[in-house]
Amino acid sequence: MTYFPNTDGQIKEMLQTIGVERYEELLVGIPEALGTDQKLNLPPALSEMELLAEVKEIVSKNDVDSPSFLGGGSYDHFIPKVVDFIINRPEFYTAYTPYQAEVSQGTLQAMYEFQSMICALTGMDVANASMYDGATALAEAAMMARGIKKKSKILVSATTNPLYLQVLDTYAESLGLEIVRVEAKNDLTDMDSFKGLIDDETAAFALQSPNYFGNIEQAEAFAKFCSEKGVLFIQGTDPIALGILKAPGEYGADIVFAEGQSLGNHQNFGGPYLGIFTTKKEYVRKMPGRIIGATEDTKGRRGFVLTLQTREQHIRREKATSNICSNQGLNALAATVYMSLMGKVGMRKVAELATQKAHYLQNEILKIEGFSAPSDASFFKEFVVKTPIPAKELADKIYKEQKIFAGIPLSDFYPERSNELLIAVTEKR
Repeated sequence: MTYFPNTDGQIKEMLQTIGVERYEELLVGIPEALGTDQKLNLPPALSEMELLAEVKEIVSKNDVDSPSFLGGGSYDHFIPKVVDFIINRPEFYTAYTPYQAEVSQGTLQAMYEFQSMICALTGMDVANASMYDGATALAEAAMMARGIKKKSKILVSATTNPLYLQVLDTYAESLGLEIVRVEAKNDLTDMDSFKGLIDDETAAFALQSPNYFGNIEQAEAFAKFCSEKGVLFIQGTDPIALGILKAPGEYGADIVFAEGQSLGNHQNFGGPYLGIFTTKKEYVRKMPGRIIGATEDTKGRRGFVLTLQTREQHIRREKATSNICSNQGLNALAATVYMSLMGKVGMRKVAELATQKAHYLQNEILKIEGFSAPSDASFFKEFVVKTPIPAKELADKIYKEQKIFAGIPLSDFYPERSNELLIAVTEKR
């Protein structure tokens, strides 16, 4: 039988071989509402050589060289060449996960070092290695908070990345979490709104700072109020910002999550990325994902092991802390190499340069007639400007005439904010 059945007879023969009469019998588990009876407008099959030529032609249209002021959770930071060199070494690049820990000491040590550096950066007690991305890290934090507090109400700031909120809502729908948005004023979380929503049924409050608009929230004040009310405080952050901002662990955050893409990972047209997740030691047994521990063998030699793996592959699904059954080991390794190269001084310098250049650019833009700032809040490396014409139209015009990605039109997520542009600045600009 040919591997490429292109006649009805061959298809029928294949179906008979696997014991079904009609292809539709293979789809009985999929709801009818998700199907379609429309014919797909697919082109004729291509040979391998023809397909490669077509893919190359499509890929050549991607613009990876133009200056980019796009942000919104993915940032064009400088990545030292040695990062790619190390993560492309075969012992790292080809490894999936260290199921046989005794023969995976190098991989385990890299993960352990990643956890250690993330704890130092966030000021928290323990980190895992790792989550899928920042969005799933937030969703896992909400699940963990419910498990700790035995309550299902989760407050989350409306200034959180809207893509993260979509993922959180998706998790919540099937898990029975009650997600309540805390309103914003001046592109900052409204404290009065927050205080009015918190009650005895609240498990946690999630706050991202710097938030989606780049503004620095009064996280310490929110953390203090949560502590007084017995509610867990979940802090979202930008790991680069922690080069100059106070670590969340220093003011009492219970769980800290972040997107780790900016730590030595390329933007990759949206992924794969790296979810950072840390917590206090007292909650470690409720923590999702892999945790690497340091130990000694029977001869007193230092070694590394996988520990506290309360995941669905190892125990009953309903008892698992998470259904994430993989990790972003290669991305975490890139972050580890990046942080090792930068050190404390380098991390601080990158954060300072991004902040200084962002404020310089905002000042210059506001000198242009018709442009203004919708908020006077302090910001890190990202800010919003009001534009005299629709921001989407302006961004398209700038790219067409100057080959510059000017930023993200806020109307992509907030239709009512059609004349506002979100601009991100890194040390490269």
